[in-house]
Amino acid sequence: MVDKRIYVASVSSSDVHGFSKQTKDHIQLLTGLGVEGDAHMGVTVKHRSRVAVDPTQPNLRQVHIIHEELFEELAGKGFSIAPGDMGENISTRGVDLLSLPQGTRLHIGEEAIVEVTGLRNPCKQIDDFQKGLLHAVLDKDADGGLVRRAGIMGIVSQGGRVQRDDAIRVELPPLPHIKLERV
Repeated sequence: MVDKRIYVASVSSSDVHGFSKQTKDHIQLLTGLGVEGDAHMGVTVKHRSRVAVDPTQPNLRQVHIIHEELFEELAGKGFSIAPGDMGENISTRGVDLLSLPQGTRLHIGEEAIVEVTGLRNPCKQIDDFQKGLLHAVLDKDADGGLVRRAGIMGIVSQGGRVQRDDAIRVELPPLPHIKLERV
């Protein structure tokens, strides 16, 4: 029997700026800030490369979400990826995150809502973690455009506790839908 549920597969956070995050029993999302205690939590941007450009820009990358199915695909290519390894806060199962439009609201668990802002733009650090991984999470579409497959980013619209096996409900924004771009 095929599992048709959409749910949280794992949660992770880290209080230091590093590539990977430690898996947790649960995380607490804070409205307008991100994951409580995570190094990327805040109203303004926290990713070091973006802080260097303009530390006052809004933090559209409060929560990093990856579909767990990507880990399995990468394993088939010889990579060993565990939850939290790619720096995600939440891994999901059962939803095609990369096809969601900008502004999609993910209702997670009892209370939390994350609004999707865009695609994660994988950087050189991903190859430092495992050589060749950057190439493995990038692709080309039929028109030759770059396809980023390393997850999506979002902001916390409503806080709440998130843990493994929490249900996820996808709420699409009104039409016309805007395709996700890197943030």
